[in-house]
Order: sequence, then C-alpha cells, then structure tokens
Amino acid sequence: MLLLISPINTEEAREAIEGGADIIDVKNPKEGSLGANFPWVIRSIRELTPKNLLVSATLGDVPYKPGTVSLAAAGAVVSGADYIKVGLYGTKNYSEALEVMENVVKTVKDFNDDIYVVTSGYADAHRVGAVDPMEIPRVAADSGADLAMVDTAVKDGKTLFDFMDEEAIAEFTNQTHEYGLKNALAGSIKEEQLELLFQLGCDVVGIRGAACTGGDRNAGKIHRSAVTRLKKLIDTF
Repeated sequence: MLLLISPINTEEAREAIEGGADIIDVKNPKEGSLGANFPWVIRSIRELTPKNLLVSATLGDVPYKPGTVSLAAAGAVVSGADYIKVGLYGTKNYSEALEVMENVVKTVKDFNDDIYVVTSGYADAHRVGAVDPMEIPRVAADSGADLAMVDTAVKDGKTLFDFMDEEAIAEFTNQTHEYGLKNALAGSIKEEQLELLFQLGCDVVGIRGAACTGGDRNAGKIHRSAVTRLKKLIDTF
C-alpha cells in the first residue's frame, strides 16, 4: 500500500518528501475536497521532488463540463503532474461521469501515455448529488483511466468509514482489481484505520489531516515526523 500525502505548497511538499511519502499529491483544500492548486505550484513541487517520486495533481471537484475539465487536465499535464485526479462532483450518474472521464483520458494520453489518470468519486455522494461511488470502478475502466478512487466530499470530521462499511470498501477494491485497475482510498483517514484499509485491498491511501500538525487538514501543516510515522506503520503490514 502506497502512502499519498497532499501538500498545498512547496514547504509542505518538502516535509512530505523528507517524511518518506510515496506520492506527492498537490491540492488546494480551500477549493474543496479535491480542490485544484495553481499550475505554478504544481510545477514548483514537481521541480523539487526527486525524479523517483511521482507527483499527483487534483483538477478539483469538477462540474459536468467535459470540455472545461479536459482543458484543466491539459494544464496539469504541462505543469508536470504524473497522476491527474478528477473529482466527479458535478456528475450525477454513470453516463455523465463517463463522458467527463473519456475526454480527460483522451486529453492526457494524447500528451503522454505514461501519465496516470485517476477517476475519483465520493463516499458521501448522496450529500452533494454526485454519482454513486460504487459506479466509479466501472467509470474508470470504461473510460480507460488507470485508478479508481473514493474520497469524502464534505470535510466535517466524518471519515470514509462513516459512509462505506468494510463490505462496501472491499467490494470497491475488488471491483477495481477485477477490472485490472489500482484503487485509492481517502476521506479523513485516521492512523488507526490504515491496517484495516490494507486488509481490505487498498493500493494507495490518501492522507492530509493525519499528516498535519494537530491533525487538522485546514489549520495545520504537514510535518515530516507525522509522515514518517505513517509510512513506518504501513511498512509493517
């Protein structure tokens, strides 16, 4: 299980790198769960990150506007992202989600076939009217994406486990593997939940809050000691 840490700037990125994160995920919590950061921030973080580490960039909690989202994907590509994550916030069903993702995949792969595309849904999709999270593996597979992810849309202290029980999470991870894809799980994940996620088949775990001072994804800052603790714990599984 790989550890993905989500810094918002170069200072936090250095902490994540020094702490031993496997993937450096550039995001902007001010714009939502999968809020997009600026192109120059992505580029700066890619430039300071060792070449053996991959950099991920979120496109945001995107609307049902395939053209707009595709242009955002192009921006993430030229900014240096190795993973591009799309939060399917404004898509209400499978067909809308598929239309967005097919166009994003085409855009990204036309630039560079080696860049990974991540289809992300929300465990609490019912709270925002988004596509059912259990449809995400099929959307990812049918669109040609590389990973299927689930996060939480509303950051109010509730975690992934408040909206998906162990059976649902296992079904999600098993579906991704049956499609030949990898999966990523996030959603205010706590340190004590990591081993269970590993047991349920998680390939990549996404964390911000648990890696921040005070455990606060908004007020706190990522610190290398917290990242190191998380990484060492995962390595014991």
